[in-house]
Amino acid sequence: MKNCELTTVEPGELPARARDLVAQGARMQGVYAWFPAPNRGQLRYVATLPGHRAFECWSVDVGSAAVPSLAAICPLLGWHEREVMEMSGIAFSGHPEAERLVTAFLQPGARGPLEPEDTNGISAAVSLPAPALPAVSGKHVQLLPFGPVRADVVESAQFIFYYLGEAILHYHPNLFLKHRGVEKQFENMDSGTGILLAERVSGVDSLAHALACAQAVEDAAGCEVAARACWHRLVAAELERIYNHLHYLGHLCHTTTLKVGEAQGKLLEEIAKQINGRACGSRFLRGIIWPGGVRRELDIHAVADGLAKLKPEVERYVGLIERTTSHLDRLISTAPLGQQLAFDQGATGPVERASGIDRDLRRDHPYAAYALLKPDVSIAIEGDACARMRVRIAELRASIALIELAIGQGVPDGPLSVACHAPELAEGLGWTESSRGTVLYAVHFDDKGRFARVKVKSPSFSNWRVFPSTVHDSNMMDYAINEASFGLTISGCAR
Repeated sequence: MKNCELTTVEPGELPARARDLVAQGARMQGVYAWFPAPNRGQLRYVATLPGHRAFECWSVDVGSAAVPSLAAICPLLGWHEREVMEMSGIAFSGHPEAERLVTAFLQPGARGPLEPEDTNGISAAVSLPAPALPAVSGKHVQLLPFGPVRADVVESAQFIFYYLGEAILHYHPNLFLKHRGVEKQFENMDSGTGILLAERVSGVDSLAHALACAQAVEDAAGCEVAARACWHRLVAAELERIYNHLHYLGHLCHTTTLKVGEAQGKLLEEIAKQINGRACGSRFLRGIIWPGGVRRELDIHAVADGLAKLKPEVERYVGLIERTTSHLDRLISTAPLGQQLAFDQGATGPVERASGIDRDLRRDHPYAAYALLKPDVSIAIEGDACARMRVRIAELRASIALIELAIGQGVPDGPLSVACHAPELAEGLGWTESSRGTVLYAVHFDDKGRFARVKVKSPSFSNWRVFPSTVHDSNMMDYAINEASFGLTISGCAR
């Protein structure tokens, strides 16, 4: 395994290790549990270190005692630890938010979906209570439980507001109403079938998920992907970024009631998807990625011709947005997210970059062909809805320029794919920088070369964690704008 520097750590060493990691400027990405044997549990902590392409990983064997919670040191781990307690039945001591998060569909005390039947000798999580809403008094305070059925064609979620007039006093999102059991579905799959499932974890980032999963398999198998395949992976990844950012801009215009801007943005999104369809046969770029390379070549002429026509239309559209004061007035100073809060709570992608955090996996932990074709990374410091929009606009332009550069340099020689079969009991780590942020896959294989455990970290799981911080003390009229400015999805959070 080359993508992860693995270290064995004792449970009692975790707090000191975590403090040292934070002092180095490193950042935790998450923690997950898996069971090498039914009665043997392990925790895996994953972190990124500045200047290191490989991720830092800790392996912690779980005994009968609860594992010290690190949520007070690395707050972004709060949701990850709660998910482990509910889904895998491993307890954390001293957790500051010891409440149910993801398993509203289970009866209290029921076995977690990822927990083996025989867990003798492994710490069992206590039966976590349902989240407690705060006690709010005052005859003018109103309670609004909005959802899970909402207007428009949107994903199911419930948002609970306590508000006074237009001012939001408290906000609680309930996002895990439709548990799909995606990680459980990976079990016993071969790697090829697993890629097809990864493409469907979150429809808006199909290629990013497939690519992260494939790279984790390649890390486990120790296979080197040819430069030709890496080139196609980069171009496809940037095509996905383009149509997602165009959709984002159109939807943001919808929330500010800029109807012409909404229509134009979604029309350009459709044109971008048609380019994808002509280039590979799939508007969502599915069926391209495969362990060891790519299944087919992109039609580069279709990409080049399509972008040549799309680019001036994008520039015209973006220019209009940037000069429409009625749109900008609704975004400037709306829902600011400070840099320290963004870092501590795990914001990722354009959300963290709009708050001044200079981080992009394509540049800092390069994969595919990004080591040779480096992307321009856009940063803003204001942290508000307008900054989040401007970062995406800059990324949209940079993606078009990067594809043009790749096409100008030409497709490298070499095979499209190489044989890639993970050996028995192997493990690997893969990642991508999707249009919404970090996508992370950790894979473990059994003695038959099939998936024993697949951990999926989607960017919306991280960004939903930090989002409520921008809602409290805001107002009801700005809520839809704020949510749209984050570019969140439910499927990317509730896997």
